[in-house]
Amino acid sequence: MLKNMKAHSHLKPGQPGTRRLVERFGDALICVRYRYDEIREVRIKTAEIIVEERPGRAAPRLRDTDPVLLQVPFTMPQLRERLKAVGARWLPGDKLWRVRYGLIRGDRELEERIVRE
Repeated sequence: MLKNMKAHSHLKPGQPGTRRLVERFGDALICVRYRYDEIREVRIKTAEIIVEERPGRAAPRLRDTDPVLLQVPFTMPQLRERLKAVGARWLPGDKLWRVRYGLIRGDRELEERIVRE
């Protein structure tokens, strides 16, 4: 449904066109979008709101050049071979592999083994 609609306005709370939604949702309102459905020829107003807040920390974002440490058990030789193929270094004292993140990005099996410090 949304792929047929083009957003032509993106408004922040307090801008003209958001007054009633600000009254209704208050601080929970993030933004208001006006979309136009070309197929049905209808203008639609959507609101993005906060529905839940919990304490927590966001996972740090990694750049391709950031070094990461991976823990791969000795019993998984195929993963170790993939690491060797991309140029990862074995750190025997820590029993971890060091590699640049960009070399393993997209490989879910390896990304799941990143050690968070």
